[in-house]
Amino acid sequence: MRMHRDDAGTAIVEFVFVAVIVLVPLVYAIVAVADVQRSQLAVTQAARDAGRAFATSDSAAEADRRARVAIRLAMSNQNLSDDADVRFVDASAPCTSAAIEPRLVAGAAFAVCVTRRVEVPGVPTILQGRGITTVGRYVVRVDQYRAVLP
Repeated sequence: MRMHRDDAGTAIVEFVFVAVIVLVPLVYAIVAVADVQRSQLAVTQAARDAGRAFATSDSAAEADRRARVAIRLAMSNQNLSDDADVRFVDASAPCTSAAIEPRLVAGAAFAVCVTRRVEVPGVPTILQGRGITTVGRYVVRVDQYRAVLP
């Protein structure tokens, strides 16, 4: 009987200790993955919106302006800063290939690539290196029946 009294309350201490050891890293991992996923969703949406805004514009100057605004909106929808890089590449090329100048002519095809670097939260800059790069890619096909504007 005396042994049981000496052990009273230790199970709760052990449970709290193990729960803290397991839960703290688990919560950190969830936060880190959610941050990277949020950036991936933002760049994917930004590439799609920028491509559609570009393809439906009437001039090259308007197309570039509308694409930049679409990217800013997609980033702000996810509460992210507007620090994404935008490139236009050939439709069949990866986002790391050479950039091209997109044209608003009937039947043109090109890809919009939006790239953003994500820093893992809670990790010092010296340990995380270049962080995680998220890339959104959207292939734009200009309508082949598009009227040629003067």
